[in-house]
Amino acid sequence: MRVFITGATGMVGEGVLLECLGHPTVERVMSVSRRSCGEKHPKLTECIIPDFLQLDAYLGQLNGYDACFYCAGVSSAGMNDADYPHVIYGTTLHFAQSLATLNPAMTFVYVSGSHTDSSERARLRMR
Repeated sequence: MRVFITGATGMVGEGVLLECLGHPTVERVMSVSRRSCGEKHPKLTECIIPDFLQLDAYLGQLNGYDACFYCAGVSSAGMNDADYPHVIYGTTLHFAQSLATLNPAMTFVYVSGSHTDSSERARLRMR
């Protein structure tokens, strides 16, 4: 199995990345992120994409995969109510649709660290 992981630089994505790298049926993992995850592993390649809404230059690297664990996200802290849905929903949907075009049989899993916060003081955004 060949998998994408987004958000491998975050708490949830890093956990998914480490599980995939250690799993015997996963032969290849591509971390798709805005910056390097910092991991080195024979199964791992990275594709650094500064803006997930601007994928055209990277499409050649994003085909031939079986699954995507979408762990990318941002904290709602300090974000205005108008921008939050665009960043969380709009960016995710655009990325998923782009991958589905290239990998029609791919499984897409949205992984959320619902209510996660390393400080354990986060407030729930109610929208």
